[in-house]
Amino acid sequence: MTFVLKSAASALAISCGVAVMSAAPAHAYTLMDMLRGDRQRTQSTIFMDQAPGRPVPRGADGGSLGGLDPEAPLPKVSGPRYYTYKTETLQFVDTSRFADPVVTGAVADVSASGDASAEPAVQRRFLAQAEVRANADVAKVLEAYYGDSRNPLVWVDGNQINDRAKSAMATLADAASVGLDPADYTVQTPAIDPANPDPAFRDRALTQFELELSAKVLAFVQDTVRGRIDPNKISGYHDFQRKAVNLTSVLKLARMSPDVGAYIASRSPDSAQFEALKAELAKLRAADGGNEERIVVSLDKLLKPGDSSPEIANIVKAIGKHGSETLKTDHAATLAAYAGSTDYSPDIVSLVEAFQQERGLKADGVIGQATVRAMTGGDTNASKIDKLVVAMEQARWLPEDLGSRYVMINQPAFMVYYHNDGKEQLSMRVVVGGKNNQTYFFDDEIETVEFNPFWGVPQSIIINEMLPKLRSDPNYLDQLGYEVEVNGHAVASSSVDWYGSTNNVSVRQPPSSDNALGELKILFPNSHAIYMHDTPSKNFFKRDMRALSHGCVRLANPRAMAAAVLGTTVDDVAKQIATGQNHAVKVPQKIPVYVSYFTAWPNKDGVVEYFDDVYGRDGYVDKAFDATTKARGAQI
Repeated sequence: MTFVLKSAASALAISCGVAVMSAAPAHAYTLMDMLRGDRQRTQSTIFMDQAPGRPVPRGADGGSLGGLDPEAPLPKVSGPRYYTYKTETLQFVDTSRFADPVVTGAVADVSASGDASAEPAVQRRFLAQAEVRANADVAKVLEAYYGDSRNPLVWVDGNQINDRAKSAMATLADAASVGLDPADYTVQTPAIDPANPDPAFRDRALTQFELELSAKVLAFVQDTVRGRIDPNKISGYHDFQRKAVNLTSVLKLARMSPDVGAYIASRSPDSAQFEALKAELAKLRAADGGNEERIVVSLDKLLKPGDSSPEIANIVKAIGKHGSETLKTDHAATLAAYAGSTDYSPDIVSLVEAFQQERGLKADGVIGQATVRAMTGGDTNASKIDKLVVAMEQARWLPEDLGSRYVMINQPAFMVYYHNDGKEQLSMRVVVGGKNNQTYFFDDEIETVEFNPFWGVPQSIIINEMLPKLRSDPNYLDQLGYEVEVNGHAVASSSVDWYGSTNNVSVRQPPSSDNALGELKILFPNSHAIYMHDTPSKNFFKRDMRALSHGCVRLANPRAMAAAVLGTTVDDVAKQIATGQNHAVKVPQKIPVYVSYFTAWPNKDGVVEYFDDVYGRDGYVDKAFDATTKARGAQI
C-alpha cells in the first residue's frame, strides 16, 4: 500500500481546496484520491440483497436506504460567482435647512474669518433650491456643512466663483493621473451672462455650482482613498472591509487651505507602489498613443536550443528592446555580434535564459508563449494603461501602508514576496487556484506555522470529488488511511451512509510523507480556507502558468517562508519537521498577508511588471467602472 501511495504522489500534484459549507473544516484538497479510487470493491464493503441484483445502498447500521436511487445525480457544491455590478445608491441632498431664516446679512462668522465677500442671506435661500444627488456619506456631510448657517460658501465669493473653485476643478480634471475618471467629477462653470441684470438667475446658478462642486470634491476624496467601486460587489472571490473615509472636515479644510487643489490631491495614496504605478501611467500616456514599433515573434510550437527559426532575429531584437540594462550589458557581445542567423545557437540560448530568469520564467532556454509575451512587451500601451488603472483602484482596497514587514502573494504573477524592514528579502514561485477553483482576493494576518499537519478535507471536496468514489467503494478512505468521523466519533469509512447528508461527516489525512500539505502549512485563519503550504509534488513549480490548485497557495520553498515568518532559521524549521509530530508554533508577531490580484505591479526595484489576467477579473472591474460613471452622470 505504501508503494501505491507514493507512486500516486509522484504522478499527480496535490491541490488545496476551498471550504464552502459551514460544517466543513477549513483545509486542503488532493487529486490523488481520484487516481487511487479505481480499485475493485471488496465483498466486505458491499451490502447485498438476498436475491441477485445490483448492490443496495445501506445506512451506517446496515439498513436499507429505501427509495434512494444510487444512480441519481450526485450533489454538487458550487464555488463563488461573479456579479453584475450594482452601483451605490445616490440620493437627493436634503437642502431644506440651507436657508436659515435668522440670517439677515453675511454669515455669522464673517468677522472671525475676515472674509468680507461672504454671501448674503438671499443667496443661501437659493442654495436651498439647488438639486444635487450624492451617496449617503457625501450627502450627510453636505447637509451638515450647509445646514449650519455659520459656515460660509466655499467656492463662490459674491457674484462669482473664486480661485479656490478654479484650483479644485483643475485637480478634479486631472483625476486620470491617479487612475480615476475625470467624468465622475465634472462640474460645469455657471453660464452667467454679464448683460443679464437678473440677480436671481445669477445667484441660482452660483449656488447650484457651489453644491455640485462640493459634492464632487467629497466624492473625489472618498474615491481616491477607498476606490471608486465596492470590490465585494464584483464577485464572491473578493473579500474586503471597505474603508471608512472621514469627510467631515474636508470642506472646512478646503476653504482654509492656501492651495486647495494641492490639498485635494494630497488625499491620494503616496506609497512607493502607488507612486510607481502613477509614474508608469504618466509615461505610457505621454507615449505616442501606441504608435511605437511593436516587435512580433510568431511561433507555432516551442523553440528549443539547437532548433532553427526565422524568428530568431525578432527574438534578439525583442530582448534588446525589453531586456534590462544589466542584461544588455552582460550580453552586449552577443547582441552586437548577431548577424541575422536563423540558428538557435548557444550564445542566443544563453541570452534567452538570462532574460527568462530576470522575468521570473523557467530559465531553460525553451521559448514558449509566456516567454514570447515577455519578450514582446506582451501588452499594447492601451492594455497596459488599463491594467495600471485597475491596479491603482485595487491598491486603494488595501491599506495605504502595507507595513514594514508583510507577505504579498500576487496571483497573476504566481509569486509570493516576503518584506522585512521595508525591503523584499525573499521571493518564490507559488501555485494558486485554477480558473474553476480560484484563490480569493483579501488581506489577513499570519498567525501560525503548523508542522507535520493533518489535512482536513472540506465538504466541497468530499461532495464534489470523493463522493462518487465512496458510493462505488465505501471502503475507499479506509484503504487510504484517512480518518473519518461522524458527529465527532471515529468510524470506518465503510460504515458511513454516503447516500445521505455529509454535513456531520469529517475526513482528514494524518501527517505523513504522502500528506497533501507536505511538511508544513502557514495559517492566516479566514473564512475561505486559504493558506500557504508545502506539497510533496513539485513538478507544477516548473511551469510558467501556475493556476493549478484548488484554491490554496503552494510554496516552492516552504521551509524558507516558515523561517522568515517565525523569525528563525531554515535549520530550526528542519528540526521541527524532523520530530514527525503534528504541532503548531505561533509567529512572534502577527504579519500582514495580502492575497492579492494585480496584473500590473512594481517589483522590488520599482519597475512595473505586467501579468496575464488569469481569472479575467480586470474585465469585471472595468465593467464596474463603466456602471459607476454612468450612474454618476445621471445624478440630477
